[in-house]
Amino acid sequence: MRRGAKRKTKQDQEAKHVAAEDNKTEAQPRAKRAKTSKPQSEPEYFEDKRNLEDLWKETFPVGTEWDQLDTVYQYKWDFSNLENAFEEDGVLYGKKVYLFGCTEPQLVMFKGESKVVLIPAVVAVVSPFPPSDKIGINSVQREAEEIVPMKQMKMDWVPYIPLEGRDSQVDRLKSQIFILSCTQRRSALKHLKLDRLKKYEYCLPYFYQPFKEDELEQSTEVQIIYPAEPKPVFCEFDWELDELEASYAHLFYILQEFTDKLTEEEELSEDQKDAFKEFVKGKVREAKKANREAREARKKAIEEMSEETKAAFESMRFYKFYPVQSPDAPDVSNVKSPFINRYYGKAHEVL
Repeated sequence: MRRGAKRKTKQDQEAKHVAAEDNKTEAQPRAKRAKTSKPQSEPEYFEDKRNLEDLWKETFPVGTEWDQLDTVYQYKWDFSNLENAFEEDGVLYGKKVYLFGCTEPQLVMFKGESKVVLIPAVVAVVSPFPPSDKIGINSVQREAEEIVPMKQMKMDWVPYIPLEGRDSQVDRLKSQIFILSCTQRRSALKHLKLDRLKKYEYCLPYFYQPFKEDELEQSTEVQIIYPAEPKPVFCEFDWELDELEASYAHLFYILQEFTDKLTEEEELSEDQKDAFKEFVKGKVREAKKANREAREARKKAIEEMSEETKAAFESMRFYKFYPVQSPDAPDVSNVKSPFINRYYGKAHEVL
């Protein structure tokens, strides 16, 4: 064999060895990254909301001071009794109902501590039509009450839609539950005048029952705010006269006694007595005129009323709901009252 051929064969063998090493290197798989397993979190469970769970909160608490509203909702009040009333066999089942809220300051015990708490209550009026479209505004500081349209105070009856039906316009149209709502934004309160702001605190849902003589027709008392110096005289005067034709001599006699007593108590000076008596007489005349007009208006309303409307008024029922006892809120079982307000009087049933 020639020398050149032998050298070539050796080179070929070296080349094959290098190629084999390269193939061996390429055939080795890449090292895989170790996968880090994510820790499995515990499944979260949310308690299903009840269909009417927010009904009491959606009902505006008429007459509550704006700066006290948050204190009403600081407790987890349980109004399941109100919710159950709309269930089968409940007092409100299948009926057209109008609801409004109110609050009552009461001294109650909670977690071993005695404190004054604003207790929420909900009044349900069973009626085929809205019980009223007006609001009464009255207080000790105001000389005369006002009866104004609800909308003047940004209040109105609006349909309440249960949670399961809030995506349906059909449910909104056929709602049988209406709540008294207020659209006054709390963020805009700072722009209101003080007198306007205070009116909200003195609001009471108004109701006129033509088949029942109200307090105005029966009352023989007048509120007196006499602008005397150095300070005004605040008092009530009861003229105690049953008939319009009753003796004005008797009125003068009891007014004289009343004025003498104020003078003895140094509420009124001697030189103010005559002017004060004339002022009170004027108030008595106004009150007697208002009583007479109220009686005439009630008589006229009944005469012009249809039989259907008469039947509706006579069948109206008022139910007052307080929160039921729960560990998350004060116990109100000992402070429940059937009284609603001076217009509605007392509830037929307290729950």
